[in-house]
Amino acid sequence: MSVFSAIVLATGMWRATLSLPGGELPFNFELKKINDSYIIEIINSQEKISVNEIAFKDDSLFANLPVFDSEIKVKISQNEMKGEWINYSRKENKSIPFNAEAGIKYRFFESRENPVTNVSGRWEVKFSPGTKDSSFAIGIFNQDKDHVTGTFLTTTGDYRFLDGMIVKDSLYLSCFDGAHAFLFKTKVEGSKMKGIYLSGNHWQEDWVAERNEKIELPNPDSLTFLKSGFDKIKFSFPDTDSNFVALSDKKFQNKVIVIQIMGSWCPNCMDESIFLSDYYKKNNSKGIEFIGISFEKTNDFKKAVSNVNRVKERLGIPYTLLLAGNRENANSALPMLNKIMGYPTTIFIDKKGAVRKIYTGFTGPATGKYYERYKDDFDRFITMLLSE
Repeated sequence: MSVFSAIVLATGMWRATLSLPGGELPFNFELKKINDSYIIEIINSQEKISVNEIAFKDDSLFANLPVFDSEIKVKISQNEMKGEWINYSRKENKSIPFNAEAGIKYRFFESRENPVTNVSGRWEVKFSPGTKDSSFAIGIFNQDKDHVTGTFLTTTGDYRFLDGMIVKDSLYLSCFDGAHAFLFKTKVEGSKMKGIYLSGNHWQEDWVAERNEKIELPNPDSLTFLKSGFDKIKFSFPDTDSNFVALSDKKFQNKVIVIQIMGSWCPNCMDESIFLSDYYKKNNSKGIEFIGISFEKTNDFKKAVSNVNRVKERLGIPYTLLLAGNRENANSALPMLNKIMGYPTTIFIDKKGAVRKIYTGFTGPATGKYYERYKDDFDRFITMLLSE
């Protein structure tokens, strides 16, 4: 709940910007007032993120972003906010200048110029092309007049909800969700793109793309696997009450088990947690159990517990959540795996305790039909394991 402010803020649409080293990242939010409480609703395409942990002191507003360990701290007037966004999960470059102005509905530019291209469809993307850091992704975009939405699919997840526009032959996309601060600026030349990608104030790289409607990602079931000499997953980690839980516990015997390797700092993990929570509530009576194993960005157990409990309460997670230590030590905490390639990683175990599949990444709701396909495949595989 927010605390009443002596300053009456303008309700309705606002335009906010984060000042990155390579440009201005814009996004929109709607400010609502219910009784004496303010709520900020951040908008990224179809996604709306409700921020209700808001407090005031004199002429300052403090907003804790939901789930993620970050905060907006600003000086306020009726129609303006000036301050910073602080991402506490980062060791360095935590703070980014933040500004917002009331009454502005546009995201990138107010003036509209007819686009000379249409980027709807699938694109084969290379980030940092021609370097040792080069990586591959699939861009999926939808254009309606000059408004563009979409995301990038990678082997370790997606870039969630990107929102932006086309101005003549230039594409602009952004996303801000409390953990991600993404900005893409791109020139489109026929069936090719060339641009720059910025992530907060710590990362900047070139990217290129070429239209390719048939492009597919590597099989996500093949990236992480059991090492030679191991035939099962074994662990014993504490829950948020410091009680150690092991896969060998009676609660998990003769059941289909889904293990979610996650972190409270990981937006794709939050998308998966929402899906898993809904699935578990509907199906746990059939003989399934889910276990979330969280690797945090801190060595402070109390801080880690606080982060995980905040996620659990915010998303209504009903299944077991465990804390396995710092993310930097994830591979040693689960030595039977070749490597944890990305977050989340999902492990499927049958009733006899055998690992049947290890899935890297998560294609969330921003991916549209890919998300629907993932949900169908997940249900079919669980149903098969339950029938054995």
